[in-house]
Amino acid sequence: MTESKWDLLDHAHEALRIAVIGVPADAWERPTPCEKWNVTQVFQHAAGDQLAYAARLTGGPGPSEDPFEPSGALAGPPAQLLEPALAAAAEAFAGIAPGTAEVAVPLPPFTVSAETAVGAAALDAAVHAWDIAVATGQEPPLTPALAAALRPAADALAEPLRGFAYGPALAAGSGGDAGPVASLLAFLGRDPGWAPPGE
Repeated sequence: MTESKWDLLDHAHEALRIAVIGVPADAWERPTPCEKWNVTQVFQHAAGDQLAYAARLTGGPGPSEDPFEPSGALAGPPAQLLEPALAAAAEAFAGIAPGTAEVAVPLPPFTVSAETAVGAAALDAAVHAWDIAVATGQEPPLTPALAAALRPAADALAEPLRGFAYGPALAAGSGGDAGPVASLLAFLGRDPGWAPPGE
């Protein structure tokens, strides 16, 4: 496991790792809170985004397919596909010093502070960990402490990405809990109380 020297990103990567490892073998085609994507496609998007962050920071290769057009076809075991993506992002961010004013990111506004860039990559990993976990009957690894730490990045980045990466904000109490996790998810357009159809 490669560490980035940024605790927030390392914790988010671990959340995504836990969610992916915990997916039952027969659950990869289940629906998710990302309504057009199944579990496989959310996984592909999440892994691809980490590669995209790494590529913007290092100039190295990015994901093999558009993270926003995931094919749903995997080239190998998911856990084995995930680790190189997490390692690439961790290694790339390990080279970024705290306080750096301009860091390249793959989404608008394309250049942000080091802290916001780390938060953006961590936010992506952690929220998609939640998507995968709730779609597959797992305890979500997005903790209140992690959600609270991610909120500044969400506040800084969400509005320009509404309708693209994030949906319209929902009422924070829509899931019956206005704590940090529910508040973050609702702000990003997710129903904190989402459950698979029929459950």
